[in-house]
Amino acid sequence: MMKKISGIIVDPIARRQFPGTLVIDQGRIVDIFPDSAARGPFILPGLIDSHIHIESSMLTPAAFAAKAVCHGTVAVVADPHEIANVLGIPGIDFMIESGRQVPLKFYFGAPSCVPATGFENSGATLDARDVEALLRREDIFFLAEMMNFPGVITQDPEVMAKLAAAAKMGKRVDGHAPGLRGADLAAYAQAGISTDHESGNLDECYEKLGLGMKIMLRQGSSTRDFEVLHPLITSHPEQCMLCSDDLKPADLARGHINLLVKEGLRLGHDLFDLLQCACVNPVRHYGLGVGLLQQGDSADLFWWKTWSAWRYVLPGLMARWSATRGRLFFRFRSPGRLTISTPPLLVLISCRCRQEDRRSRLLR
Repeated sequence: MMKKISGIIVDPIARRQFPGTLVIDQGRIVDIFPDSAARGPFILPGLIDSHIHIESSMLTPAAFAAKAVCHGTVAVVADPHEIANVLGIPGIDFMIESGRQVPLKFYFGAPSCVPATGFENSGATLDARDVEALLRREDIFFLAEMMNFPGVITQDPEVMAKLAAAAKMGKRVDGHAPGLRGADLAAYAQAGISTDHESGNLDECYEKLGLGMKIMLRQGSSTRDFEVLHPLITSHPEQCMLCSDDLKPADLARGHINLLVKEGLRLGHDLFDLLQCACVNPVRHYGLGVGLLQQGDSADLFWWKTWSAWRYVLPGLMARWSATRGRLFFRFRSPGRLTISTPPLLVLISCRCRQEDRRSRLLR
């Protein structure tokens, strides 16, 4: 059914805001036109977490979505490293299947380092052949953070095979290079690694930016870099994104990427620079199918009633949403029983989804 939404449209591409009306049909914006009678609310593109491990929230992707959408998040770029470390590819498949049940858009990557080091006891191993098989899939969108930067620098054959597979498939490679500088950093970037979320100071960021890498400003439960790195939002808005990396349940309940946008506004950054980092850059960098408030886009948007209150979310699959008096609903299947066995130093968990639907109520 065709819907019309009127308000102050905040266009992140034209970098302007104007009173107007969106016409939405089957979850897509089919028309946008000025409307001088529109007074509010502010209509903005949905926010994107450019790097997160959903497992850190101790929630399934579907349950994570139930809270994240309340904060204006419409998509996440996720590395399922933790569950792959335990279950391998079946764990990744579980995360993807759970994410498919809800309108929030999950873009999962192929974990590049399972286990993280050769000294680790893990429940699974993903070698170069496994990683290439994952990258061939349409539901795997990138090679997740390459934590083994020594292996990149020394050109370890297994590591280089994973990077070559990503290049062959035309998929991005995320980085993980805390403190890496000089010739080692140059070798790391030249291997095709395009992002980093582990920079601890501005000088390190400037060096990585100079090599063409994009910097993710991180504010999560474990590490908080936003206070130090936020000047990049104004100095390098085209090369930055926002992420949480790890987010515990209590922190997710308080907010998500919306908190970084609010804090950025408080610090005096331009709204459109913030939206460039929180919306536009992730879409362009990873080639995400997330709308940016343009005609023909998926209607992945939310609105603010005021600049201090998040009000409402309308992801593109609008047929799967209904809204009544400020409450949002969608349906998803909850995980069934967990079967747990405990060999030495190892916990294996297998999950099966029940067939019955559960209704999840999302409160603002």
